[in-house]
Amino acid sequence: MAARATRTEKIDIRLTAAAKQALREAADASHKTVSDFVLESALLKADEVLAERRVIKLGATDWEAFQAALDAPPKPTARLARLVSQKTILD
Repeated sequence: MAARATRTEKIDIRLTAAAKQALREAADASHKTVSDFVLESALLKADEVLAERRVIKLGATDWEAFQAALDAPPKPTARLARLVSQKTILD
C-alpha cells in the first residue's frame, strides 16, 4: 500500500488458530503487518469480483449480435409513442 490513508473503519472476523497462524506467516513472508496483508489481499479479491460484474466478454458472433441490438431502433410500443408525443420542458 503506497499511500496510507487514515483508517477509521473496522472489521472483526473470527477464525481458527490455524488460519490466524497462516495469515501471520504469510504477512511475515511479505514483510507486512497482518492487518496490511489481510486488507491488501481482501481488496485485491474485491477488485477481481467487482471486475467480473463490470466486464462483459463476448465472442465475435455474440459481439455482433450485441452491437446490432444496440444499433437497432426501438420497437414501437404504445408507451413509447405516448412518451414521444408529449411536450417536454424544452417545448
